[in-house]
Parts: sequence; structure tokens; C-alpha cells
Amino acid sequence: MNDDNYVLETPGQLAAGSLETPGRCAAQSSEDGAADRVPGAAEDAGAAGVVLPAEEAGPADNPPGVDFIMDEAAGIGSGRSQTSDPREARHALQSLETRLLGGERRLRRRDVAAGAGVSLLSARKLWRAMGFPNLGDDDVAFTERDQDALTTVIDVVREGLLTEEAAISVTRAVGQMTDRMVVWQIEALVEDIAAERNVSDAEARRVLVSELPELIEPMEKMLIYSWRRQLNAGVQRLAVRAQAGLDSSEEGRQGTEDDAPLPLARAVGFADLVSYTSLSRRMNEKTLAKLVQRFENKCAEIISVGGGRLVKTVGDEVLFNCETPVAGAEISLALAEAMAADDFLPEARVSMVWGRVLSRLGDIYGPTVNLAARLTALAEPGTVLIDSTTAAALNSDDRFVLLPQEVQQVRGFGAIHPVVLARGRGEGLVVD
Repeated sequence: MNDDNYVLETPGQLAAGSLETPGRCAAQSSEDGAADRVPGAAEDAGAAGVVLPAEEAGPADNPPGVDFIMDEAAGIGSGRSQTSDPREARHALQSLETRLLGGERRLRRRDVAAGAGVSLLSARKLWRAMGFPNLGDDDVAFTERDQDALTTVIDVVREGLLTEEAAISVTRAVGQMTDRMVVWQIEALVEDIAAERNVSDAEARRVLVSELPELIEPMEKMLIYSWRRQLNAGVQRLAVRAQAGLDSSEEGRQGTEDDAPLPLARAVGFADLVSYTSLSRRMNEKTLAKLVQRFENKCAEIISVGGGRLVKTVGDEVLFNCETPVAGAEISLALAEAMAADDFLPEARVSMVWGRVLSRLGDIYGPTVNLAARLTALAEPGTVLIDSTTAAALNSDDRFVLLPQEVQQVRGFGAIHPVVLARGRGEGLVVD
């Protein structure tokens, strides 16, 4: 069965009571059951938190692989040192899961869909948007909180607040961002435990299970606080000031540029560590981790202080954007200077282009982004390279010195007039 053909009931259908009833769901073909399961889905479920408390689940309720996951978490069957009795470790893991999921797993997927008043097909579409693995009809994997969450999303569509497409997109954003966030947080906690207590990585991961409960509430509060602040900032940046940004970017443009139809004016920049690949081959795990973290921390701090947004980090490179060419120039110079002044980090090649972009899926797209990426490869270590259009926008500002370079042929853009951006009057960004 092709999931692309699945539809979430529209507000009209929902209001008209045209949902598939539990009886109809139960009568659906086996394609919703065994045929729908992905090989290894039960094992993957452990990574997504789909793990049944072993003492509560019977043979029919417990997906294959769960006992292995629970035993691994408790250190059973291994020659490694253990932080506690295996039964205590198993109990700690079960207690943690019950607290995180809001209760014990007592519901199957059809129970949750019926409780929310939607077809199983619609429920599955939302679960997949969240990044959850496939489960079979007999897997007891859900709690009342899962049903509440599904009902919340369905109600937003039912009330006409969001279309089906928007609801799926927003749900996918939550799933992808929180997945990355928890991986980051868990690894940071494991690293801290291992370093502070001088224990192995494996031991630190087992210790985490017993100590995480004390951190759940403060971490949850931080998440909600940060989301609200970021949502407010995003509304200002992406809605309130959007037109003003476009108006300011009109200067020096003819309206025929490739990026002219795009909705947001942004200074887009890249910072790329020099010789990262060769350095990473010679470093051990801890040294490489320290280098990557130091680079990202410095970049994040500078970009934040400069009023920009760190779009993403890919190993040895960061992509950022901000709302004005001046802010982009200040951030770019600060990044190049910070890497050059750090004895542990190699120098960075930095580029920045002022233009227009499309913002989707938490990323940015368009010719401006592509040109900035190309200029990074042309920049000398420790320098910032911009294009002639960006240079024109900064030309009258004595905080910057512009040094025109020879014309370069750039793939996809033809002849480009690159300009080296250097520090002029003033001290630039102050990162305290």
C-alpha cells in the first residue's frame, strides 16, 4: 500500500462524521498489520523509545528485540562492570520510560486511532511525520498521552486552524527537531558523566538512566521557555520585518536577478575550517570531539551576539544568516578573527553574500546560498570573501575595507568579481 495515497480527513469530512470507525478499521486488510511492518522495526523502536516494560508485557505484547534492549541497558550478559544489580537497572529503565511516556504502554495502534476518532491510515501518517517506526497491530506500544497528542493534531485540522498539509509539516518539524535535540542532550550528559567520574563511555550511559529523572522537569521547562522565545523572535524576523528587509535590498538591484522572486532578504554566510579532513584523520575521538564542539560553540556565540541565526552545522562548516549586510559583515569578520586567534582551532575560510532566499524546513535555499558556498572555496584561510553586489551595499561604511580581487569563473554563476572584506574603523563585535 502506497503511503502517498493516504489522506488525513479534511475538516469537512471530520465534521460530517465520515471517519472510519473502529469497526471499519478492524475490518481493513492485513496490509495495515504484518505487511506494514518494516524489517527490524521492533529493534528500531528501542531508539525511538518504543520499549515495553518487560515485566508487564506478555509474549504477544512484546515486540522481538525488546528483551535484548532492556538487557543491554541493564548490562546483563556482558563482561562490563555494572553500576547496580541488573534487576535494579531494569526497574530504573522501566520507571524512566513510564515517567517520560506518561504511563504504561497499554494501547495498540488501532486503540489510539479509534480513541482519537480517526482512521488508522490518518494516525499512521501523523506518526510517520513525527519519525516513529512502524508497529504491528498486536504491539502494545502506546499510552493515553499518545492518544491525547494525536487528538490535539486532529482537532487543529478539524477546527480548520491548519490544513492537512500544514499540520503534517508542523508535526514533522517537531519530530525532527526534538529527535536531534535529545541526541545532542544525551551525548552531552554522557560525556560529562564520563569525564567528571572517570568512567567508561558505556558505564556513563548506564549511569544516565538512573540520574536522568532529576533533570526531566528542568529540561522540559527550558524547552518550553526557549520555544516561546524563539517563536516570538521568528515571528519578528520572518513576518513583521520581512517587507522592510526586501525594501532595503532593492538598492543596486534591477529586479531581474535570479533570486528576485524569493521572499526574504538575507545576508548568508559560510565559515569552513581549513584542513579539517586531514586533521580529523590524525586525531583521536576525544580530541576530534573537542575540536568540533569548540568550533561550533564559538560560531554559535558569535552569530548570536551579532544578531544572526545559525542555520546548520555540517562537520567543519557552519551556515548562518542575518537580516542586514552590515550584520553579516560583522559576524563574518568576527568568525575569521576568532578562529585565527584560537591556538587549538585551524583558520577558517569565510564568505558572505547579501541577497534573497527561500526559507523552508528550517533551512534556506536559493542562488544567494549557492554563491556564498562557492565563494567559501575561493577564500584564502583567515579571510572573508564577498561578491560585488554585497560590496556595493557596504561601500559607504567606514567600518569595513573592501579589497577587489581578480575576476573568477564560478560554476553556475559565470564571471564573479570577488572582494576581500577586511576590518576598518571600530572594534567590531564584542563577545564577552
